[in-house]
Amino acid sequence: MRKFFLFLCLLCACISANAAEVLDLNTALQNTYRACAEIDDNLHDLKVLAGINTAVTGVGTGLGVGATATGFVKASKDKQVEVKLDKLREIEQKNPGVNSSDTEWQSFSESLQSELTTARQEIERYQAEIAELNKESKNLGNWRTGLLAGNTVTNVAGAVIASKTINKDDLQGQIDACISATKVLNNAIMQAYLNGEDTSEAKQIYEACREYEYVDIGPINKRGTGAMVASSVGAGLGGIGTITSGIANSDKTRNDNSDYGKQKEKNLNTASNVLSVGATAASVTATVFNATQIAAIKKAVKVSEVCTGVLK
Repeated sequence: MRKFFLFLCLLCACISANAAEVLDLNTALQNTYRACAEIDDNLHDLKVLAGINTAVTGVGTGLGVGATATGFVKASKDKQVEVKLDKLREIEQKNPGVNSSDTEWQSFSESLQSELTTARQEIERYQAEIAELNKESKNLGNWRTGLLAGNTVTNVAGAVIASKTINKDDLQGQIDACISATKVLNNAIMQAYLNGEDTSEAKQIYEACREYEYVDIGPINKRGTGAMVASSVGAGLGGIGTITSGIANSDKTRNDNSDYGKQKEKNLNTASNVLSVGATAASVTATVFNATQIAAIKKAVKVSEVCTGVLK
């Protein structure tokens, strides 16, 4: 008997708790509208931002690829200059009386005229080729610096945009509030049905908006964070690479023909190319994160569009 009495007490307590949560149907519908209506707009904003960021980081990837390719072409030109300089020194060592600035080479004996003329022509040819290669190398260096700067700018922009897609307007809180409102609406529907009221429209709203229970926005924030981190890394690498490339391609560095100067220029160019590869890889990673973030957003948008559609 005592057990039965306890059971009745618990049952009454449950009924009282449920009764306290039951609202009239109109109030429950209004609360559902307030809780759920803005989610669709926020998701579409996120989708637009993620789309823009995919485009921005995609451009950054293209610029990074261009900078990297340009850097390696420049390295090839510099290697050709090095080879031709070695050949030029070899010719000048064999013919110490002949160089492009020597106006007295004609004073040599006629027996050496042919050999000297050939040597002079070779020297002038190599000097012309070296001058042309140096010009191409200089231009390529400028292009690399400019492309790296562009890659840096896009990565900075990508990091800023990605940060705006992370937990925008407390989206999870809004979804949780919508889920809670739909549960209250369900109780109101059952009560209204028992009262003989028309609940068809309310049921339609409940069925559409309750799907938020199965929406996971965790991947949206995670991929947004991933894109922000990748873009930040790319911006850092690209910024350092831009500075390094600019120093490597400066006249002061290029005109230092000492062994130390040449090695310094080579090291700076190598570092610029490595940093360019790193910045490009970061841009690619950010682009992938952005693309997968859009995919995650689209899943949530499917629910929000249906829910908002019936609410309107």
